[in-house]
Amino acid sequence: MSTEENRQLAIRFFERYDANDIAGALDTLAEDATWWIAGKPGDLAAAGVHDKAQIADVFHRMAGRLKNGLRMAIKSSIAEGDRVALEVVSHGELTNGRVYENEYHTLMTVRGGKIREVREYMDTQHVFRTWFQP
Repeated sequence: MSTEENRQLAIRFFERYDANDIAGALDTLAEDATWWIAGKPGDLAAAGVHDKAQIADVFHRMAGRLKNGLRMAIKSSIAEGDRVALEVVSHGELTNGRVYENEYHTLMTVRGGKIREVREYMDTQHVFRTWFQP
């Protein structure tokens, strides 16, 4: 795939997630994809490396706690070869009334027409306060 096709695939992931089409978003990932989430696994339950099945579980558990899904908006993207970097913002209201609004930097590696690796950086303190703090 060309660099631009890789960028469009990364954008398509977030467009599908934004539309609450988790299955469609997961379809952009390779079967052996890995997804790393910033933070220390002992401090933040979602932190660390996840395989495709594990990240699918994270996405579905999140969706189950959101009133209307998680809106995702891409602010910018840069692509070079098989790597795509995106700045993304999110907004979602949890069923408990808390509002989740985060800012992300996501680095995706594309090979063979699928996203093979994701590194997701975000405000881990906001994640903890919104999703995990009693």
